[in-house]
Order: sequence, then C-alpha cells, then structure tokens
Amino acid sequence: MTEPADAVIRVLLVDDQELVRSGLRRILRRRDGFVIAGECGDGAEVPAALAACDVDVVVMDLRMKEVDGIEATRRLRLAGSHPPVLALTTFDDDRLLAGALRAGAVGYVLKDSSAEDLIRAVRAVAAGDAWLDAAVTARVLTTFRLAAEDGRTGPCPELLTPREHEVLRAIGRGLTNAEIAATLVISEVTVKSHIGRIFTKLGLRDRAAAIVYAFDHGIVSPGQVSPGQVSVSTKDEIPQPVVQESPDPLPHLRFSVLGPLRAWRDGVQLDLGPVRQQALLAVLVLRPDVTVSRRELLDAVWGLEPPGTGGKVVPVYVHRLRKCLRADGFSDSVIGRDRGGYRFFSGGVQVDSARLAEIAAEAGAAEDAGDLAAAVGACGRALDLFEGDPLAGLPGPFAAGERRRLTERRIALSQQKSELRLRLAQYGEAVGELSVLTAANPHSEPLAALLMRALHGSGRRADALAVYGQIRRRLVDDLGMEPSEELRRAHHEVLREDETPLGAAQRPR
Repeated sequence: MTEPADAVIRVLLVDDQELVRSGLRRILRRRDGFVIAGECGDGAEVPAALAACDVDVVVMDLRMKEVDGIEATRRLRLAGSHPPVLALTTFDDDRLLAGALRAGAVGYVLKDSSAEDLIRAVRAVAAGDAWLDAAVTARVLTTFRLAAEDGRTGPCPELLTPREHEVLRAIGRGLTNAEIAATLVISEVTVKSHIGRIFTKLGLRDRAAAIVYAFDHGIVSPGQVSPGQVSVSTKDEIPQPVVQESPDPLPHLRFSVLGPLRAWRDGVQLDLGPVRQQALLAVLVLRPDVTVSRRELLDAVWGLEPPGTGGKVVPVYVHRLRKCLRADGFSDSVIGRDRGGYRFFSGGVQVDSARLAEIAAEAGAAEDAGDLAAAVGACGRALDLFEGDPLAGLPGPFAAGERRRLTERRIALSQQKSELRLRLAQYGEAVGELSVLTAANPHSEPLAALLMRALHGSGRRADALAVYGQIRRRLVDDLGMEPSEELRRAHHEVLREDETPLGAAQRPR
C-alpha cells in the first residue's frame, strides 16, 4: 500500500563523502518517517536535485571542495523559495556556523552528535522550527554579531510595536511560544499572531532568522540567552604556569552535566568557551579529585584525531577554564596542576550527577524499607535532574561514553519507578510513563514487558498483546532474534488473563 505523501519527510543529503551519506541513510530510515529523496556530492548540484524531486529538508555539509555548504545555502536563499537547510559539520568553528546562519540555514547539527539528535533536528526543521544546539548557540551568535560579513541587514526594528519588540526579544532568548505567553501574560494564539506580524514586517522566513536578527540588531545580547549568561571574550589568553595543591572551595559553584554542560557561580551562568574546551572540562569534572594527564585529556577529547597543535592546546584550554571558574577576588581555581597533569577539586562544588547518585541511593533505601511510595518519589526527583541528553553536543570519546552511561542510568531509574508503580497497582500512571519510554527505546524487552503488565492491569488486554506483537516484529526484523523468556512470560500472563496481580518481580539488588 502506498504511503500518503505527508507520512514521510523527504530529505536531500548534500555531502562530498559517500561514507557520511551512507551513515545518514542508515539513520534517516523510512520506517522512522524519512525518505532520502536525493543525494549530492557538492553544493553546485543542489539546484538541479531540488528541481528533480520534492524535498522537505536539505541536510547540507558545510565543507565541500567546489561549492561549500555556506555558498550553496546562500544561493538557495537568493533564488527564492526553497526547502529549509540544516547545516551539518564536523568542525568546532564558530565563524563557520555563524556563516551558515547568515547564509540562511535554519539550524545546524554536529556530525558527532547522536543519531537521536539528528533525527530530532530533521523533524524540527521539517516542522518549520529552528534547531540550534543549546551547547554552542550563544557563542556562535556572539561570533555572528562580532564578525558579520556584511553588517546589520534588513528592515530596522523600529517597525515593530512595543509588544512585538518584546516577543522578538523573547524569541532571541530561546523561549518557546508557551514560555513567551507565560512571561508576557498573553495567550499562545496571540503570541503566534505577533510572530506572524514580526516575520512579515522584518522579512524573516523562520524562527532561526528571527533569532539571528535579534542578535544582529542588539535586541538580545549573548548574556540574555539564558538567565545570568555572561558575554563571550574574543581575546586569546596566554597560559601561565599553574601550581596548586588544593584550593579553598569557591563560593556557590555549581555544574550540570545531565543535559548541556553548564556552570553557575552565585547563580550567574558562566561562559565555558568552545565545545572542545567544554569537553575537556567535562573530563575533569566527572573524574573529580583524580589527576588526569595531558595525554589522557587529548585522547578523551580528540580520540584518534588529535588537534594540529598537539598537546599545546591543553594548557591553553585549562588556563581559560581556570580564569572562567575563578571567583572575583579569589586567586585559586577548582582546577589545579601537578607533575602528572590536572585535577578538579570537588570540595564545596555541586555537580548534578553526584546529586543524582545520592537521590538514587535514597530510592533504593526506601524500597528496601518497604516504603514504595517514597521510593517512587525519590526516583521522580532523580529523573527531574535530567535536562535533555547528558553532555549534549560535546564531542570526543569520553563525552560519548559518559553520555551512554548516564542515559542508561536514566533508563534504569525510569524502569525502577515503573516497577514500583506496578507493585503499588498504579497501572494508569505506569502506562503513561512506559509508553514514552518504549517509544524512545523500541528494542528494550524489559520496558515492553512492564508496559504489557501495566496495560493488562488497567484492563487493556488487547493493547498489551499488541505491544508484544510490535516488539516481536522489531526484534525479528531488526536484530534477527526472538523475544526473551521474560517477555514471553509476560505475554503468557496476558494470554491466560491471569487473575494474579501483575506487579513487576523484585529487581535484583
């Protein structure tokens, strides 16, 4: 049976490396709602490809030999109506990404991002939204303003009414329509009306263009992207020798790794610099009170592709981080140096991953004590600490490994919470949470078994059987394997319409 045209997102892949295009094809699959409408090996081929097929999104590499992605995007913008462009690059280059936004791209994604991020980015762009990586957006747009190629362009902001100016400022700060409505105490419908008039008056095509315009015309500064964000320094610092044993704790220094890497001092968010510098900081923060050598840092952040400057970049990045993290009036920093390398001192510093471990331990203790309701509450508090993918947007083997580890911890906590809800006969609550989890982890048999039990406990036997059929097909088609004993046992329980309560079995501890 032929799928309706609006059932899929038609993608044009533009990259001069066949290996990269092959990897993108494996991620953007038809069964997940995508069709590769065409492929190009250079930006010069894009107009002909668009004329030959219908395309919803162009995924465009920025570095190509003949016509690069920035120039190809600029040509599309000048030619008139065209599908939205999602820039794709391996480079941690602020000017390159700023140039892509100026050329007309509606967002960008790094090639070392997860497959899930790429899928979300393509879907967002196809839906008319922007996709600007939270880990680097403020810094890239700062570069955009400071190094604009042709100055401020477009109609002046004085064309806007005071209310439209407020809405544009909120868009530039990264707020959603719902957040804008709550901030300005107006309805979301009114917000959408204001946005439509803003786009018309300023000649803006989409939300990404509005964000760029807000930065380009000084309506939003980098310090307003999120509360307390500080401006980016454009001056390179010369590293000085650092010798430190153990600093006194700095006042109110807090780190978040359960989402984009961020840091606050006294409630003010700090600018942590380029993503490679952030990745180096993540290595130190997540290996607290351990000396990490320069070689280990290079391997953790750059892997098999070290920077052209070799190990010289490490002390430069460390010096900048020490300066960034040091409180005014304090000579010490939380990053020290000794003969073996660099050390992050954890005393007096808050890290959300450490808090996660503490709350998870509380959940386990409450479960052991038989207080299942308290255990559910603790699991919920632990899960609330996550603000997206851990270390989102950070490159390198270490960040990738920690992202997997922390994501698995998140799934385990979610599973524990659902199991506890089943033991409390809270089937309805468990169904809602497990439906989201199984959609995000379609091959997870333990989660599917829990969802089946929750549905059956809610009196939805047919839906429980449908879950089994769906995951069995996925396991056979994708992995070439039959369901496990645990999943088959859950299936048999539903088939028997077992009157025994279907709470989850005790988890091994």
